[in-house]
Amino acid sequence: MEVHELVIEMKLIERRLTLYEEKYGVLSEDFYSALMAGQLEEYDAFDETRTDFSRWKGIFETWTRRKKAYTRKIQNRDFATTMRFQPAY
Repeated sequence: MEVHELVIEMKLIERRLTLYEEKYGVLSEDFYSALMAGQLEEYDAFDETRTDFSRWKGIFETWTRRKKAYTRKIQNRDFATTMRFQPAY
C-alpha cells in the first residue's frame, strides 16, 4: 500500500472508531488497554456490548497495523517526494 492510500484508509477507520468513542465516552486507546487488561469482563453478559467491543477491538487493531505501516514507509522515504500535491480524487 502506498503512503497516501494508508492515510486515506486510516482516516476512514478513524471515522468508525469515533462512533464507538462517542457511544462509550472513552478513546479507543484507553478502551483497548482496558479490554486487554481484562477490566471489561463484566460487559460480556450483554450481547450489544460484547458485539460492539469485539468489532471495536478489531477496528482498532486494524488502525494500529496501518499506522505502523505508515510510520515504516514515511521513515524510509524522502518526505518531500512522499507528499502529494494533486488531489487524491
